Amino acid sequence: MKIDQIRNHCLAKKGATEEFPFDQDTLVFKVLNKMFVIAPLDKWEKGEASVTLKCDPEYTIELRDRYESIYPGPYVSNKHWNTIDIYKMELKPEFILELIDHSYDMVVKGMPKSKRALLS
Repeated sequence: MKIDQIRNHCLAKKGATEEFPFDQDTLVFKVLNKMFVIAPLDKWEKGEASVTLKCDPEYTIELRDRYESIYPGPYVSNKHWNTIDIYKMELKPEFILELIDHSYDMVVKGMPKSKRALLS
C-alpha cells in the first residue's frame, strides 16, 4: 500500500484536510480540525510504513489481540489509538482503508451535533 492511496482515501472524506502540525515528516489528516490519521512520512521513506488511527476502545484491544502488526501507538492515548504497521503486509489494503473509515467515524461521532451537521 502506498501513502498516495491513503492520502486519496482520506481527502475524499467530507471535511477532511491534511497538514503537518508537528514537523515536516508527520502528515496528519483531520476532519473539522480533529485528527483521524497520523502518518510519519520518514518511516514510509525507510520502508517502515505505518499509520496511527483512532479506534473504539473495545475494538482497539480486539485488533491488537488478533494482529501482530497492530499495537499501541507512540504519543497517543493507548486506549483510543492504534498504530498499524503497513510494511509487514499482514493486513489487506481494503482492511486498512476500513480501519481509516472507522477512525474517521469515531472522530465525527465524538463531535458536538453542531459540528457534525457541517458534514451533512
